[in-house]
Amino acid sequence: MPDPRAHLDAGGLHPGDPAWQAWSDAWTRHIPRLTGRHDLTVVVAPGAAGDAPETFYPDHRRIEIDATYIADNPDVTNPRRAGHKHVVPTGYGLLVHAAAHATHSRWRPPPATAPILAHVAALLEESRAEYRQRGRRRGDRRWLRHTVTTLINPNDAPVDDAWHAGQLAALLLARVDARVLTARDVREARAAVTTILGKQRLRRLRDIWRQAQATDDTDAARMVELARQWCDTLGIDPAITTDAPTADPGLFPGRLAAAITAYLAATAGVTVAEYVRRDLVHRHRAPRDWPRDRPTDAQRAAARRLGARLRQARTRPPEPSSRPSVIPPGRLRTRHAITADAQAAAGVTPTAAPWQQRAALPPENPPLRLAILVDLSGSMRTYAEPMSTAAWIFAHGAHHADATTTTIAFGDQVTILTPPGTRPAEILQMQAGGGTYTFPEAVKVADQLLDLRHARSRRMLAVVSDGDLKDKPAAQQLITTLDRNGCGVLWLRPDGPGHTFTDTTTITVTDPVDAIDQITRAAEAALAGP
Repeated sequence: MPDPRAHLDAGGLHPGDPAWQAWSDAWTRHIPRLTGRHDLTVVVAPGAAGDAPETFYPDHRRIEIDATYIADNPDVTNPRRAGHKHVVPTGYGLLVHAAAHATHSRWRPPPATAPILAHVAALLEESRAEYRQRGRRRGDRRWLRHTVTTLINPNDAPVDDAWHAGQLAALLLARVDARVLTARDVREARAAVTTILGKQRLRRLRDIWRQAQATDDTDAARMVELARQWCDTLGIDPAITTDAPTADPGLFPGRLAAAITAYLAATAGVTVAEYVRRDLVHRHRAPRDWPRDRPTDAQRAAARRLGARLRQARTRPPEPSSRPSVIPPGRLRTRHAITADAQAAAGVTPTAAPWQQRAALPPENPPLRLAILVDLSGSMRTYAEPMSTAAWIFAHGAHHADATTTTIAFGDQVTILTPPGTRPAEILQMQAGGGTYTFPEAVKVADQLLDLRHARSRRMLAVVSDGDLKDKPAAQQLITTLDRNGCGVLWLRPDGPGHTFTDTTTITVTDPVDAIDQITRAAEAALAGP
């Protein structure tokens, strides 16, 4: 979620979009019914509302709604008809949420208020405004429920600490007392928050947000005072920690993020794994200007060869073992034979297996989960095209070998080239240039897609980079965490200047083809390992 104060931003008005003008006009005519105000203008357009799905600009008496949360095109329904809200419940819910702010968020923190207090007060304002809106218009609850899924995401709780636990409590648990969500909706979130804060501190936070919901629409002093009590409960001194705490980029998400994901998945009616995959692929999709090429016959043959090599690495001879049996031949197990006789004498179908037979059982052969991270900084430009082809080859080759792989590019942003379990029809050509700001995020995306820290499988992260990253301490911390949790890290570094990380198997490569071959060998070794 962006800073909650983005709902009350006072700058950066969007010029509007002619294609969505009918929506802007229809919702401008409709907004007095939601607010009781006749001085508001609604603008609906893709990219409107700044960094938020919706924004109310008090000084301009203007509401902006990002049209991407409504539909892909404005022809999805007729906004002039009363029933259109049922076709676009999330978009209409954003309008209702903005209306709640326009009607009830009539206070502003004093100019000298510490940023952290203003941030907490804005968090409390989220449920307070919705509570007041629902009090005036009880039927708006159904639309506000749809909106919650767009106003929160797992990034609201990137680490498990008291600050982010409190933030999750304000965003989700407080909406239960606002009578927007139910206790059942937030059951997992409540358990996660309680684990981190404890029952006593959570009880004090609940008392604070309930007081906020009872606060008058114009009482800024009271809201800031409640924000101060919130910080005191979490052990934060606003005089020392003046800004809202930020998460350590070297830590992986924990229980809080998992709880948010579980809530969003349940709301969407899908499994957690499917929701994570769908959400990440949507948020980290490739830029539209990246070219796509049809694979050549040679590239298709390379994918088949890779699949054959991985299948061969998985093949193992059967291992001698033994198994129980109810009939001979085999070695008689006296205790089990007596049990079987007793069961038969009691008129019960015998379940005991008195014979022990030798057998050649197939060995345990866990699948491979392989994540490939490619550096798109300017110094790695020569690797972009070959690794784009490699991403396609690995996606198709892994399919033939019961392996799961994904290729992720990192630079100024994180891009998922090949999501797990997919076989793209075309080769997506990565475009290099920019910095390496997003390596920690790329590692976390790979972990979420393949469960690199916990899965009961062979896991490997392969990184193609010179190691000249913007945040080396965070990168090292993430790498060490993966290594300690059983995920091997292969680092392929071009010959030349760069940085070498610990807890990795670092190999210097002279060209992109060598890097691809090293990844293949490491995958084979992982599959053939003990």
